[in-house]
Formats: sequence, C-alpha cells, structure tokens
Amino acid sequence: MNLIVAVDKNWGIGLKNKLLVSIPEDMKFFRTETTGKVVVMGRKTLETFPGGLPLKNRTNIILTQNPDYQVKGAVVCHSVEEVLKEIQAYPTEDVYIIGGGTIYRQFLPWCNVAHVTHLDHAYEADTWFPDLDEDPEWELTGKSEEKTYFDLEFTFCKYERKVM
Repeated sequence: MNLIVAVDKNWGIGLKNKLLVSIPEDMKFFRTETTGKVVVMGRKTLETFPGGLPLKNRTNIILTQNPDYQVKGAVVCHSVEEVLKEIQAYPTEDVYIIGGGTIYRQFLPWCNVAHVTHLDHAYEADTWFPDLDEDPEWELTGKSEEKTYFDLEFTFCKYERKVM
C-alpha cells in the first residue's frame, strides 16, 4: 500500500483542515499517481474537496465513525479493519492513503511506499505527519532535483519500508 503527502520542514501537513500550500506541480503529481487507483481518506479530507465530492476517476474509500454517513460515488467504511477488508479486492500497489493526519497514522503500519513532497519552509500547522527520516523502518530511496514554485523550494521524495 502507498501513501502520498506534502510536508513542510517540520512534517506539518495542514492547518484548520486545509493544506499548508497548493503547488500546481504537486497537484499534478498527485493526480498522475492516483488516477485509476484506490484512494483512502477520512471524512474531513473528503469535505475539503470541491463540493465535498469524491475524486474523479478513482475508487474513493472514506473512513468515518459516523454510522449514518453516506457519499454518492464512494465506499464508506467505519473502521480500519473494514477498510483493510475492502481494499483486499485491489492490488496493494494501487491503493493510496491520502489523509488526513489521523488516517495517515492509522494506516502507516500497512504502507510500504511513501510519496512525500518536502516543502522547504516551516508553516503554521496543527496537523503533522510522522517524521520518516527519524523512523528506522523507513529509508529514502528516491529524490527529485530541487524544484521551485515562486520562492518556495520543494522536492519529491520516495520512502520505502525496509525489509526486516
């Protein structure tokens, strides 16, 4: 299973249920990686999308504790176990965890690949992603050249879980 996330210098990922910054090249990377695949997210993440609608051309799986929550065009699950059962129908390499913070932490143990856009700036944040550089189970296996968006520098990084 994969995850895809953009983090700042402190591994911050969001503030008040919004991304810290929107970079067109990062959004394009996200679309390229996830189109035609399965995306797993929490309810709050879904509700940040335009119209609160599922992402087009993907199988959307929403995790929420609300037993009455329904979303047209998405599969709604109510526990991590239910999501893990649901995704068994798909190749593991086609499943992407896309947030938010709680969802990332809940599914990190099942992920083997992390696509991380590193932003070279520290933003005000209230939600963070676990620091994979400090996690002995993960190693950086790929890194793009430094890119810029106006005065913001960023890199696309790939982390893989070490085979123990």
